[in-house]
Amino acid sequence: MKRFDWMDNIKINLLIMNFMGLWPTGDTSYKPGFYMLYTTVIVILVASHILSEVINIYFVRDNLEMVVGIIYIILIEIMAATKAVIVIRKMKTLKNTVKLIQSDWFQPQNNTQILLIQPSINFWKLIYKVFVTASIGCNIFWMIPLLSSSTMKKQLPFLAWYPYDAAVSPLYEITYVFQLVSTGYLTFISINVDALICVFNVYSCCQFDLLSDNLRNLEFINDNPCETRASLIWCITHHEQILRFVKSCNDFFKWILFWHLIVSGVSIGITMFQLTLVTPFSTEFFSLLSFGCSIILQIFIYCYFGNEVEVRSNFVSYATFESDWINFPHSTKKDLLLFSMNLTRPLTISTFNVFQLSLNTFVTILKTAWSYFALLYQLSGKS
Repeated sequence: MKRFDWMDNIKINLLIMNFMGLWPTGDTSYKPGFYMLYTTVIVILVASHILSEVINIYFVRDNLEMVVGIIYIILIEIMAATKAVIVIRKMKTLKNTVKLIQSDWFQPQNNTQILLIQPSINFWKLIYKVFVTASIGCNIFWMIPLLSSSTMKKQLPFLAWYPYDAAVSPLYEITYVFQLVSTGYLTFISINVDALICVFNVYSCCQFDLLSDNLRNLEFINDNPCETRASLIWCITHHEQILRFVKSCNDFFKWILFWHLIVSGVSIGITMFQLTLVTPFSTEFFSLLSFGCSIILQIFIYCYFGNEVEVRSNFVSYATFESDWINFPHSTKKDLLLFSMNLTRPLTISTFNVFQLSLNTFVTILKTAWSYFALLYQLSGKS
């Protein structure tokens, strides 16, 4: 049977990351050369964009609504920049993780198993397309701030401080393009790093499905009882490789998830508050609405696929008892029992045992976001 190419599903993501300076070619990490210089220049330019917005907070610090209107964007931009830095620092771990999923242990054994895992992969592709559409739509609204203004005054997409008069041509046009390019870069960083994290969780789910199917189809062979035990040992080793893969993934994205889950609750709450300040159905309204939906969807796919890993890993213990274990030799039964005892607790994806990726966590974040919104609404004197 032809080998299943796990990388084929994420080749577009890796191509985009390569263009953004976050995926050096080959199996190695960054090396001195043109690509490292290219990455460094991009990171510095994007960092200067974020710094100009942070400095601007000082000049508008007495205006609560304006500060709030700036800070929710800055938090997300800093989060996206942090993702880029973590990807660069963890590139060796990331490349090893990608190589691990391509090993023989993770290959489907037949066409039936390929059909078994295909729905999970197709669902991830659908979620990815929706996420990209929502994020690009948000950026499109940010690109046309002039449409939301009743005057002809030149307006930049984002409030920021510059050591020059950004309202004078051609500095205005240059600054305008600079902000859009920087924001677009940060957006695509966030999209593709998030997609990579989620697809790793999807692949973990697929591996648990394959393992469950292999265990479920274990049969006693009279002519060769040793083959049954060898198949069971293969399944046990496969389970160890899955745990190794999940650990490698968690080493890569634990810091990303930790800060993301904290920042997202604040950003969603502030976005909800901003929606109360703008004219309904205006450009700012749709920009904030698409931004808020993107953040909520971003958190949802993290929590949903993390929850799926827990659910699919829990199915493995049931699959052991769906096999032909009654006819197994005593020694094989003993091995199966010991293996089943190690499966009593499902695998959970968490960040430093603080945040667990589950649907309950998603609901908790939404409740926290509502608390931030209620606080800001009271402070603004609108209640």
